[in-house]
Amino acid sequence: MAAVLGLIIGVVIGVFVQPDIPVWIQPYLPIMVVAALDALLGAARAYFERRFSDRVFIISFFANVITATLLVLLGNQLGVGSQLQTAVIVVLGIRIFSNVSAIRRFIFRG
Repeated sequence: MAAVLGLIIGVVIGVFVQPDIPVWIQPYLPIMVVAALDALLGAARAYFERRFSDRVFIISFFANVITATLLVLLGNQLGVGSQLQTAVIVVLGIRIFSNVSAIRRFIFRG
């Protein structure tokens, strides 16, 4: 419950404060958001399967975000940034839909 309350408070603060995002991080922000969403939905799936661990969640959250960002950064350095960004989005998208599907099955199964 505390996590949900923290999320709501964070979103409200973000909407009203409207922080400026540094220019150097703007190309990587969509990847960071998708990677974070993958970690959040993976945690929700683990919660429904009764195997959630807060330590695993924190580690996977930061590992997903950092790894995805570094892959796109490497792609930008090699001149293939958009292709690597697309690959990361596809892989994380598959994982997100897989997690949502498992959550949906759990909810409708009862």
